[in-house]
Amino acid sequence: MRAFVDKDTCIGCGLCADLCPEVFSMDDDGTASAIDTEIPEDAEDAAKEAADQCPVQAITIEED
Repeated sequence: MRAFVDKDTCIGCGLCADLCPEVFSMDDDGTASAIDTEIPEDAEDAAKEAADQCPVQAITIEED
């Protein structure tokens, strides 16, 4: 499972990084980014929750 953030859609609210800091972080430009590797198993539920809670639907979670 991998996470992706659409940088053009992201408004930089930081909710994803608050909900799942293992996967999401805020970049210097004020938008979110996701780790470049597989989502750790113990963070999968939190990553899905972050995607569901994103106010602009900028997060995509893809299952392998």
